[in-house]
Amino acid sequence: MSWLILGSSLAVLLGSGAILGAALGLTGFILLHFQAGGASALAINSAWNLLSDFTLSAVPLFIILGDILLASGVSTRVYNGLVPLFRNVPGKLLHTNIAVCTLFGAVSGSSTSTAAAIGSVSYPELNKRGYDSNMVVGTLAAGGTLGLLIPPSLSLLIYGATQDVSIGRLFMAGLIPGALISFGFFAWIYFRSKFGSPVTPDDKEAFSWGDAIRGLAQVWPLPILIFFVLGTIYMGITTPTESAAMGVGVAIILGFFWGDLTTKKLWEAFCRASMMFSAVALILVGTVILAQAVSLLGLPRSAVGAINDLGLDRYGVLVMVVVVYLVLGCFFDGISLLLMTLPITFPMVTSMGFDPVWFGVIVTLLMEVGMITPPVGLNLFVLSSITKGEVSVTSAAKASLPYWLILLAAVFVFTLFPNIVLWLPNALN
Repeated sequence: MSWLILGSSLAVLLGSGAILGAALGLTGFILLHFQAGGASALAINSAWNLLSDFTLSAVPLFIILGDILLASGVSTRVYNGLVPLFRNVPGKLLHTNIAVCTLFGAVSGSSTSTAAAIGSVSYPELNKRGYDSNMVVGTLAAGGTLGLLIPPSLSLLIYGATQDVSIGRLFMAGLIPGALISFGFFAWIYFRSKFGSPVTPDDKEAFSWGDAIRGLAQVWPLPILIFFVLGTIYMGITTPTESAAMGVGVAIILGFFWGDLTTKKLWEAFCRASMMFSAVALILVGTVILAQAVSLLGLPRSAVGAINDLGLDRYGVLVMVVVVYLVLGCFFDGISLLLMTLPITFPMVTSMGFDPVWFGVIVTLLMEVGMITPPVGLNLFVLSSITKGEVSVTSAAKASLPYWLILLAAVFVFTLFPNIVLWLPNALN
């Protein structure tokens, strides 16, 4: 009966156009009131405990950090600094998109912020130079997904805070997978440019070590910011919340003295970040209420029992979870999908013996797939709007397909070889 109420309530509320956070919270209240003996007061306690959680306060700080970097024009300087490195490599400046997205993801923590920041700089420049528009958008959409995995990652941060998993270990676990996926993107661009139809202009810009060194010298402040955001966590000097606060302070200083940040732009960045966190916070509150109801009623245990009756081993269960995320990823953005599903999937998967840190990386990868999956792939919409309609969402989705397949292949490889994900957090533990 509880499963029927859960499914029908979500279907009715979401179908009515209700905000996701409200739909999740109302479903939780219905379950607590009618199935848990009127235990609705537990929802209030859960929501209060969530919003007063010190660790979770890092979320708005990382959102603010990404918006400050976007407003300050730092992405333009980083992009221009890395351009000379790739002039003579097959794929040329398409590689720059992935490289800059990788670096920018290491400080922004957001997929859409990364795609928007780099796309607003890269697309006009490469389009003017004669690069294939669809190929440019495909690399930007794929590169933007790295902001979800490479620390500091909002998805890993929220996953760790809501499921009581070490955020430091999650951040370390995301480094090697993020680097490997970046190299996979580089490899595809190289292969496509060398053996496929032309996607880059036929110009012969000479490579110069002097230009490359001078370009790298332009991005010297970025490693400093990365150190304050990530290095202090790995060295045990700060908590994620404290490092996020330091990152915001350093980003403001860099924005004023290295970038193009002004007081007006800073205020606008704070306003945008506040609006974004308000939307995330509503979903968080709704999720924690639903999670309280689901846990109290023992729905994850009953789901595990039902799966055991089907005779599936733990990898069969994992395949089912992956399919669910792929299907739901077509209709929900990444953070919403994460928060909506974790109350069921996390206890189910961890009860099967999967490592919670490893599962956090896998879930984040599946969220990345959703960011470039129509009809709700947010990166596709962001980049299509940046091109002012020159590249449609459908064309952007087709151009992103090879990267979509690379991300799915990464899920398969990391499942076969989980130590790729767990080696670094275990070695530095």
